[in-house]
Amino acid sequence: MKAVVQRRYGSAVLGDLDVPVPGRGEVLLEVRAAGVDMGTWHLLTGQPYLVRVIGFGFRGPKSPVPGRDVAGVVAAASPGVTGFAVGDEVFGTCDGAFAEYSVAPVSRLARKPAGLSFTEAAALPISGGTAVQGLRSVQPGQRVLVLGAGGGVGSYGVQIARSLGAHVTGVCSTGKVELVRSLGAHEVVDYTVADFTGTYDLVLDCGGHRSLSRLRKAVGRHGTVVIVGSETAEPLFGGFDRSLRAMALNAFVPQKLVALASAERADVFEELRVLVEAGHVRPAVGRTFPLAAAVEAIEHVHSRRSPGKVVVTI
Repeated sequence: MKAVVQRRYGSAVLGDLDVPVPGRGEVLLEVRAAGVDMGTWHLLTGQPYLVRVIGFGFRGPKSPVPGRDVAGVVAAASPGVTGFAVGDEVFGTCDGAFAEYSVAPVSRLARKPAGLSFTEAAALPISGGTAVQGLRSVQPGQRVLVLGAGGGVGSYGVQIARSLGAHVTGVCSTGKVELVRSLGAHEVVDYTVADFTGTYDLVLDCGGHRSLSRLRKAVGRHGTVVIVGSETAEPLFGGFDRSLRAMALNAFVPQKLVALASAERADVFEELRVLVEAGHVRPAVGRTFPLAAAVEAIEHVHSRRSPGKVVVTI
């Protein structure tokens, strides 16, 4: 099969590999599309160095094929697998999605939402699942601020918060204003022109790096700040130090500071399927790339130019 092969951090090429064999509790997928997010860039480059320390491979990547978000068709199943059969259309996460075939545990798969293309479905799992988990506490009538509303997690955050009955303000750059407005944000703030103002019940911070003091002021005394990563050029933590500080500070301040560790699980993806089929969520796919240009797709995500999600099609 054709696959994007990564033998060391910082480079990957299109090559040939044997078709993988599913193990216990896994299925073999004929991959139709694979989503791309900032996590893919971190695993390709091995930056920040914290990525290597926490188990993804110290000297080189553990997985020879990058990519985690996946949508495809079940081609084979290991003995004992229930719930999926050959020919089923599914989406979820795996290790090695940038390939013609990949194996995935059934614990990280759900049926593809009716009415979605494989390209759209591949844009759902990690970013959509993160937004679902970050907004669980939202109640109808609350005010929600989504920072990075034009990106992967943020584009889902706007839609999900709106579906929960919240008043949603999205913050993004100029080129993403129309997208964020079309996703249902009640107010859109172009941060290149002016910063957000006001007080919110919850702030969903998607990969920004505003100070904790600034975020705490935005939610008053009893609001919630949910931090979805952070992006800086610092080589050791790459911005993750802000999440560590938030966890340490949480016990000493009236606000609730959440450093979100998103789980990749079938039940979360099932929630997404229901939201999509109910018409509350639609993946915003900004650009697609062929498998041979997967590395270019990763760099495009890192540039933060693309509104919505980037997807590799196979």
